[in-house]
Amino acid sequence: MNAADYDAAYELWGNTEGMGLSSADAREEITLYLERNSGISQVCVREDGTLAGTALCGHDGRRGYMYHVAVSGDCRGLGVGRTLVARCLDRLREQGIVKCHLMVIAGNEQGQGFWAGLGWQRRDGILLYSQDV
Repeated sequence: MNAADYDAAYELWGNTEGMGLSSADAREEITLYLERNSGISQVCVREDGTLAGTALCGHDGRRGYMYHVAVSGDCRGLGVGRTLVARCLDRLREQGIVKCHLMVIAGNEQGQGFWAGLGWQRRDGILLYSQDV
């Protein structure tokens, strides 16, 4: 994924049920994220050039983090999401990262099912705190 994919990716994210968007998803923020984590995030492009899926992924030098794994409705069930995730994890391993985390919005049952189906373990007992800086 690169900055040129932003418009199509943002449209996909906005049309994906259960996905939350914020100011952190602005073009400038995503471009910086992609630059800091060059070559890790992935997209799937159809033969006609339109975007079928995305997976934002990066790391802090210790742990990987995955965001905005989204697949267009007409491409679900074809392995697009699984392939995007596998490619991201491969890139993390190449950089020496051995664990990856992600967040799923509590009411996103489809997302929770996807991750559970891939063998990801739900972590209980961890609370997420956030603050604008």
